[in-house]
Amino acid sequence: MSSNNTHAAALADKIGSMRFAMFTTRDQNGHLISQPMTRQQVDAEGALWFYTGTTTELWDNIAHEPEVNISFANSDDSNYVSVSGTAERVVDRVKIRALWNPMVQAWFPAGPEDEHVVLVRVLPHAAEYWDANDSKMVRMFAMAKAAVTGSTPDMDADHGTIRM
Repeated sequence: MSSNNTHAAALADKIGSMRFAMFTTRDQNGHLISQPMTRQQVDAEGALWFYTGTTTELWDNIAHEPEVNISFANSDDSNYVSVSGTAERVVDRVKIRALWNPMVQAWFPAGPEDEHVVLVRVLPHAAEYWDANDSKMVRMFAMAKAAVTGSTPDMDADHGTIRM
């Protein structure tokens, strides 16, 4: 397995079942704009795929500034992933149909042939992650103990960076 494929697999593993993310772009004035998006796929190259519309601010922002950040969070397990990368606007009916599912249909009722339905592909530069190793109960106890004693919680967690 090549180094890039290894990194792509590591990213897919860290994101796991976290489908919902905050997708951050820069608007025409350079301000950061975030919106919730649903990840459709992590492909073999580690690229993340999302649906959007041609009339959205996201679509416009990517055209003028393709550098983006995507943040995933699973607060139940205390797992977090922040992905920085370059977004690409994709108009490919074959790929749109391939990724189509009932949840997307709810947002785009005209279906995959709607000319306004498009994809965004984000090729990551790096992903930073934080994973809690302790159970939720152990984490809650550590937080309560720290609050009572005025100390910092002692929790077992992994933090690292995946460079693509």
